[in-house]
Amino acid sequence: MAAQDPYVTLGVKRDATQDEIRRAYRKLAKQHHPDLNPGNKQAEESFKAVSGANDLLSDPEKRARFDRGEIDASGAERQPERGYYRQHAEGAQGPRYQRSGGFAGADFGGQDFGGEDIGDIFADLFGERRGRAGAGAGAGIKMRGPDRAFTLTIDFVDAARGTKTRISLAPGSTLDVNIPAGVQDGQILRLRGKGDSGYGGGPPGDALIEIHVAPHEFFRREGNDIRVEVPVTVKEAVHGAKITVPTVHGPVAVTVPKHSDAGKTLRLKGRGIAPPRGEKGDQYVTIKIVIGDPADPALERFLQSWEPRNPVDPRRGMLGS
Repeated sequence: MAAQDPYVTLGVKRDATQDEIRRAYRKLAKQHHPDLNPGNKQAEESFKAVSGANDLLSDPEKRARFDRGEIDASGAERQPERGYYRQHAEGAQGPRYQRSGGFAGADFGGQDFGGEDIGDIFADLFGERRGRAGAGAGAGIKMRGPDRAFTLTIDFVDAARGTKTRISLAPGSTLDVNIPAGVQDGQILRLRGKGDSGYGGGPPGDALIEIHVAPHEFFRREGNDIRVEVPVTVKEAVHGAKITVPTVHGPVAVTVPKHSDAGKTLRLKGRGIAPPRGEKGDQYVTIKIVIGDPADPALERFLQSWEPRNPVDPRRGMLGS
């Protein structure tokens, strides 16, 4: 059976972006994954079809060739017009085919050869006896194995800095995976050749690992920048102080300037996420003034008797005045 149009299989438009294709694949792969549908042959076939469609459309070169009509939905070269095979055997220019006990990747369903025997056509192409190629046609078709989908939850700091972890692919089978620095929540890592076995000696599929980044107690990511709120005392805010703040790369000493209001932001250049490719991010530290619990009685008595020399209304303008 010929493979269905990959756009139809994934339910996306022909001008879909790579992000739209990725989201559609993730949704369908989870729905039809064999591990979630044990014994369901229809789900297994659907998963194979979805994986094949994603393999074609996620590869820009394959997708472009499919859109131009050069390959079919299975990734095989489309059959040329009648008469091409004899021209090829006589030295005409054309794509090269590699035989492996048959005609790998060819799909002759519905093809009109004008009454010619398929064995004759192959005999013209390969110089073999009549009927030999016809008897073996399709016997050695190679198919790439289906992809396998996994999910992996990692720590926020490990995602920022990169790490190495071990996952279980199957009972008794593990794999060490390098997580690149800066990996994002929802990103999918592709491990070539770590999926299910191929058919007829074809290559194995890939392992697709969807990354989930656990939220952090203090850090928040914005692009390649990291943001964190750091509490300081009233005295530190008024008089200034040297304090130590956390970063994804380890603690760093920071100077809090005198007269720092709550919400003041300090920039730590280069202390954000440093991906393998792209610009290194910064860390932004936002000052948060805390009184402390329990409150200091001496501070309370001082403030009760204190009259500022230059009174300031911190809420001026909020009520339209």
